[in-house]
Amino acid sequence: MTKLFNDKNKSGLTRDLIEALFPMFEEASAGAIAVDQDGCITWINHSYGRLLGLTDLEGALGKPVRQVIPHTRMPEVVSSGKPLLLDIMEHDHQQLVVTRVPFFDDTGTVQGAVAFVLYDDLQPLTPLVAKYRRLHQDLAAARKALAKKARGTRYSLGDFVGASPPALEVKRRARLAAGRDMPVLLLGETGTGKEVLAQAIHSVSARADKPFVGVNVAAIPDNLLEAEFFGVAPGAYTGADRRNREGKFQLANGGTLFLDEVGDMPLPLQAKLLRALQEGEVEPLGSNKVDQVDVRVIAATSRNLEAMIEDGGFRSDLYYRLNVLEIPIPPLRERLADLGVLCEAILGEICENLGMHAEITDAGVSALGSYDWPGNIRELRNVLERALTMSEEGGLLDADAVFKVLPKGRRRSHSSLAPQPIRPLARTLADAEAQAIEEALVASRGNRTRAAKLLGISRSVLYEKLAKMS
Repeated sequence: MTKLFNDKNKSGLTRDLIEALFPMFEEASAGAIAVDQDGCITWINHSYGRLLGLTDLEGALGKPVRQVIPHTRMPEVVSSGKPLLLDIMEHDHQQLVVTRVPFFDDTGTVQGAVAFVLYDDLQPLTPLVAKYRRLHQDLAAARKALAKKARGTRYSLGDFVGASPPALEVKRRARLAAGRDMPVLLLGETGTGKEVLAQAIHSVSARADKPFVGVNVAAIPDNLLEAEFFGVAPGAYTGADRRNREGKFQLANGGTLFLDEVGDMPLPLQAKLLRALQEGEVEPLGSNKVDQVDVRVIAATSRNLEAMIEDGGFRSDLYYRLNVLEIPIPPLRERLADLGVLCEAILGEICENLGMHAEITDAGVSALGSYDWPGNIRELRNVLERALTMSEEGGLLDADAVFKVLPKGRRRSHSSLAPQPIRPLARTLADAEAQAIEEALVASRGNRTRAAKLLGISRSVLYEKLAKMS
């Protein structure tokens, strides 16, 4: 039998053999193409040109193949010298089954590669393609589940809802924090969304594929905090596990550690935390061994750390270490303009879990705006959930439905003794009119006919004014 390869070339097909077999492969395929050792097109037939939508085949010659076929793996075949005998390639909403083969010179050096489109219609391969897609779906689901198990994040920057100037400033600073690997201090009352923002910063940072580990300092007893942060060596104390127990720093290594309510941390632990941040190393409880860690810290608190420093309750050096980039998160009462979009987002989440549909009227939003919201967005969610539970209108929340569940007291005051800047009279009158209409709607529990009577105007005039306000 004649040898297919000489002694010098045992790597694969030679150019001469490829040229001999090429007419047969081309006739049996739906398209063919060849590239040189630089991955540039040297030849393409008309049937492949039609599949690719090329009108000028001559113009494609000499071009890098990925300029013409973006998802091709021909350069990979040329660089590795290994064939890809069966592959599904997507091009311009088409799925093509292709085979790619390199060819060599007499010394065994790759000279280029050829590819043939075996199928341009996947109908005969429906069982194979269906199995391929199922495997892709299963793989995506498995990766998603592993990401959650591996301490991933649930929230992105889009989950911090709001378009008012204070909310937009928070998002601007969050994007700035995401692009820089530095400590961040989030300041805000409870329920303002500090953890949502911390996860959002991590999810768009360079550490996004690494762990996000959150710990609420206020929820852990003081005598367990050190072990929780730095881990425990085997047998460190009576009842300790015989295996090494990793702390939050070790679990977050390479990623982000979120310290919620950092203002509640006892002073002795503050010194150890400072050292961990400065040196990038932690010492597990009961161990003489030091573990190197690379952790980006995002801290949050609802307390006034500067006042605590003056009172000796918080270390100033730790404060300056944590407060490289500060992001104040305004309370809900300072961004009531976001109430509408917040209600829409929260009701969407609630309804998705309950499998129902719900809406809130303008009067319902106005009723919510009459409250001071000491619990901020967390309290808003609670009020909306209770309003839906108590609603008899099939998921339509109006002012009456809101007032039924809104806590008594804590009404928002519209007046202020602080001096205000002088504004044009027309603007002042327009604002006063809008405020009067809002108060009338609240007082009438959203009944526009009653609101018009309280204001001493006709209902049609009220509708006109509401249209101008929207």
